[in-house]
Amino acid sequence: MRIAQKSIERFFLLALFVICLGLNAQEHEGAHSEEATAEEAFNPTELIDHHINDSHEFHVIDWGGHAISMPLPVILWTDNGLVTFMSSEFHHDETGEVIVEKNGQKFARVHDEIYYADGGLNFDEEHHVSNDRPLNFSITKNVFTLMITALLMLLIFIPVANSYKKNQKAPKGLAGFMEPLIVFVRDEIAKPNIGEAKYKKYMPYLLTVFFLIWIGNLFGLIPFFPFQGTLTNDILFTGVLATFTFLITLFSGNKNYWKHIFATPGVPTWLLPIMIPVEVLGMFTKPFALMIRLFANITAGHIIILSLLSLIFIFESAAVSPVSILFSLFMYGLELLVAVLQAYVFTLLSALFIGQAVEEAHH
Repeated sequence: MRIAQKSIERFFLLALFVICLGLNAQEHEGAHSEEATAEEAFNPTELIDHHINDSHEFHVIDWGGHAISMPLPVILWTDNGLVTFMSSEFHHDETGEVIVEKNGQKFARVHDEIYYADGGLNFDEEHHVSNDRPLNFSITKNVFTLMITALLMLLIFIPVANSYKKNQKAPKGLAGFMEPLIVFVRDEIAKPNIGEAKYKKYMPYLLTVFFLIWIGNLFGLIPFFPFQGTLTNDILFTGVLATFTFLITLFSGNKNYWKHIFATPGVPTWLLPIMIPVEVLGMFTKPFALMIRLFANITAGHIIILSLLSLIFIFESAAVSPVSILFSLFMYGLELLVAVLQAYVFTLLSALFIGQAVEEAHH
C-alpha cells in the first residue's frame, strides 16, 4: 500500500508540473502580437524530432532562457586523417552556419549531420546539403546510451555467473532475481523454437538481445540525463540486430534448410524457377520485418506521448492539461509494457528463424 501511495503521489506531482507549464503558456498568450512569425510559435514537430533523433550532445536543462547541454566527442576520419573534438566547439560563423575548424579543415553541422565546409555549404534544389561528409565515428547520444546499457548488463550478469559457479544451491540475491527471467527466455523462447538438442548454443545471443532491447527501451522512457537516448528508435541499431539474426540463421542453416529454399519438397520441377526467387526473397524479408517492427513500435509510442503533451502548448490553455496528462500517463504505462513486449517479440522471432534453419527433416 505504501508503494502504491508513493506511485500515486509521483503521478500527481508530474501532473502538477505539466499543468504549471500549461498555465505558463496561457499567461504568455496575450503577449504574442498578430505579427508573430511561424518560427516564434510552438512547433511540435521540431520538439518531437529533437527527442527521437540522435544527437551529438545531451540536452540537460533550460536555464535562464538558455539550453544547458553535455557535449559528446566528435570522431571523424577525414581526407587528412583522424580528427577529434568536442561537439561544443561548433559555433556560428559570419554566415550563420555552424562551423568548426580543425587540422586545416572546416566542418559544418546541419541537423546533426557533419559535412566538409571548406568552401561553405552547397544546397540542391530541395535545399538538402550536397557537400561531402567525412566518416563519422562519433559518440552520439544513442551510442552513449548503448555504452551505459552494455556496462549495466556486464555489472548484472558477471556477478550472476560468478554466483552460479560458487553456489550450487538455490540462487540468492541478484542471481535469484535474474533466474526467472533467464529461465523464461530458455523455456518459453529458446527450447520450443530451436529444440532441446540445439538451443544451448544460441542462448548467449538470445539472452543478450532480449536484455539489450528491454533495458534500452526502459532507458528511453526516462526523460532526463543521461537516459534520454532510445536505442531502438534508431533504425540503424535495429537493423544491426536484425542483421545479426540473419547471419546466425544463414550460417546455422543445415542441408534441410537449404533444400527447402532451392528445392522445395512437394513442388513440381517446372515451378521451381518461380519458387526459388520467392524463397530467397523470404530470407531477406524476415530480418527486414524484424528491423521495421522494433523501430516503428518504439518510435510510435514516443511520438504519441510527445504529441499529447504538445496539445497544452498548441491550444495555449491550461484547460487541456488534465486530459493531455491523463492520456500521456496512460500511454507511458503502455510503453512500459511495450518495452518488454518488443524485446520478447524480437527474441522470439529470432529463435523461430534460427529454429527453422537447424530443424532436421521429418521422415
